[in-house]
Amino acid sequence: MHHDAIVVGGGIVGLATAWRLLESRPGLRILLLEKEPRLAAHQTGNNSGVLHAGLYYRPGSEKARLCGSGLRQMVAFCRQHGIAHELCGKIVVATSAEELPRLEALWQRGTANGLQGLRRLTPEQIREIEPHAAGVAAIHVPQEGIVDYPAVANTLGDLIRSGGGEVRLSTRCLSMTPDSGDWIVSTTAGDFRGRFVVTCGGLHADRLVRASGRKPTAQIVPFRGEYYCIREERQHLVRHLIYPVPDPKFPFLGVHFTRLIHGGIEAGPNAVLATAREGYRWSVFNLRDFAESVSFPGLWRFLAAYPSMCGHEIRRSLSRREFCRSLQRLVPDIREDDLEAGGAGVRAQAMTADGRLVEDFLFDEAKGILHVINAPSPAATASLAIGAAIAGRALAQLD
Repeated sequence: MHHDAIVVGGGIVGLATAWRLLESRPGLRILLLEKEPRLAAHQTGNNSGVLHAGLYYRPGSEKARLCGSGLRQMVAFCRQHGIAHELCGKIVVATSAEELPRLEALWQRGTANGLQGLRRLTPEQIREIEPHAAGVAAIHVPQEGIVDYPAVANTLGDLIRSGGGEVRLSTRCLSMTPDSGDWIVSTTAGDFRGRFVVTCGGLHADRLVRASGRKPTAQIVPFRGEYYCIREERQHLVRHLIYPVPDPKFPFLGVHFTRLIHGGIEAGPNAVLATAREGYRWSVFNLRDFAESVSFPGLWRFLAAYPSMCGHEIRRSLSRREFCRSLQRLVPDIREDDLEAGGAGVRAQAMTADGRLVEDFLFDEAKGILHVINAPSPAATASLAIGAAIAGRALAQLD
């Protein structure tokens, strides 16, 4: 069958793209391919479920622009379809005077990005919101929230099917080849012809670029983020979301506390190099994935730029006590025996050959094809807005 558009990847960005195409142009012949037997199997289904408001992102960046509109769209979508979500708010806490200038910089960014209801908090006001949190100052972000992203993904899948689109699971994309103005997408379930192809491969995004005969501008390096859960009788120590002030010298936000939409409190994540692109535990090893990472010059330049951070992340991964110490900066009453082993996610981080992490969303577009190379947080929050933007590009070519 000849398709108008083929979307490769059944995470939240791929699903949102397919749905936005059908929503914009009912009757389009849309095919979505997912290599796993279920949707949202990796980044979408293993993140902490936070709705981001846009406090951290550089004003004017794609992240900042799409996060703001994406949050509004995601909340409206959840309300319309009865998906569990809550705008519970979060606090970003400075635990020392040295962090106050960075907290002020966040305030400036949040204001520039149009966040509503931001409040500066004194130590006393911090305790009014989070009685067990400690800090010299904080920012309260009332627009932040939590949501059930797997439910969003499954709802999008249902909407694609009901709109006349096709969703094929357990179908891995092997290659994409231009042919007479179309693209032939070869998969483990056979070949499919489409006028336009969008790839949203997440952890395998760069490989899909190569599979189409193009050279990616960045390589995916997998970083595993591990979580602990707070045991039930100690969950009263955290009411909503508590984040540290990120250190601009390091590329990650630091461990924090998140209340989960279906109950419970999660603490984390750290960030350690994964030995497999889908390596959710230290014991999972993939020779091809690991060889690609360690032979990539950018990784060694990254490690050389952040040796202390990388060493600390590994120690924190291997030591519950070290993990607990980081959490105690935010909530001093947390004890080591409050922590129970939780889940993990693997972040598909795009990295350039000079060792820089690609901070913004990154796309590669050619005739008849568009690749999403980098879609880090807040991609889940912004997914409906990202999907609309990609659909617009696709339709411009289809027309």
